[in-house]
Amino acid sequence: MPGENPPEAARVIAAELPAFPYLAELPGRGPGADITGRAAALLVDIPVDVSPRGWRIAERPGRDLRRARSMLSSDLDALEETLQGFDGPLKIQVAGPWTLAATLEKTRSLNPALSDPGLVADLATSLAEGIAAHVAEVAKRLPGATLVVQLDEPALPAVAVGAVPTASGLGRVRVPEEEILRERLHRVVAATDKYVVVHCCSQDVPFGIIMGSGADGVSLDISLLRTADLDKLAETAEAGAGLLAGVNFDLAERSPLTPETHARSVAELWRKMTLPASGCAEQVVVTPACGLAGASPARAREVLGACRDAARILADMMGE
Repeated sequence: MPGENPPEAARVIAAELPAFPYLAELPGRGPGADITGRAAALLVDIPVDVSPRGWRIAERPGRDLRRARSMLSSDLDALEETLQGFDGPLKIQVAGPWTLAATLEKTRSLNPALSDPGLVADLATSLAEGIAAHVAEVAKRLPGATLVVQLDEPALPAVAVGAVPTASGLGRVRVPEEEILRERLHRVVAATDKYVVVHCCSQDVPFGIIMGSGADGVSLDISLLRTADLDKLAETAEAGAGLLAGVNFDLAERSPLTPETHARSVAELWRKMTLPASGCAEQVVVTPACGLAGASPARAREVLGACRDAARILADMMGE
């Protein structure tokens, strides 16, 4: 979400998405509110700090880590105050182990943690423990809510094909074996003990790795799907997985929002997969293709409302 005010963001989300709100992320506040810093704040016994290039693993906890944890606590306070008594599904999200490993630097090296398989294993274990504690904290604050955990893995496709560069930019980090890719992700998925969706907003979504990890659903940008991807997506949907269908809303306010158009794009995708219409509204959630931090506060509110309206229209289109 745009801005730097957690209570305001929580109120906007609750007002526009009363049936399925989520914990806001406000990266505009700077380091610690970004995707890597926020996840790193949950790590257990692996401290981090900010380097000139981003986040790195540190030798001891410091000011940067305290700041990241403080901002997360403020976000949880705002969520709790806004959603007191809430008893529906609530989404919380955090970077997954592969994106974290690809974006965290090693302590005494500019190379990503991804370049050290042993360190990746430690990160996955630490993140699993940290997310389990995070889930428990949210559940304690909002005991009536049904938690959905989203693991953000925008770097997973690059990791899976060996496209993550070394510090020099002249080489690429070796591709982990597919079994390892699944296992490290599974370790974090299983630790949540909740319904888990893996978000991947780039091309070449690795459906097999995601579903093989035990995830319950996939979040993706449907505009990036190619014809060759439809069979894999159909297999995922036929297995009963939830689909968070990301559609491209105009964040720059150059044109009016059209929920009908976006509902139609999801309906057409579902029909292309030749799946029974009756399953669409049950399995699909309409979402923005990616985050809203680049939008104005007013536009972000409008986009959330358009997602809600598109979902209602989609149900009508599919005869549900």
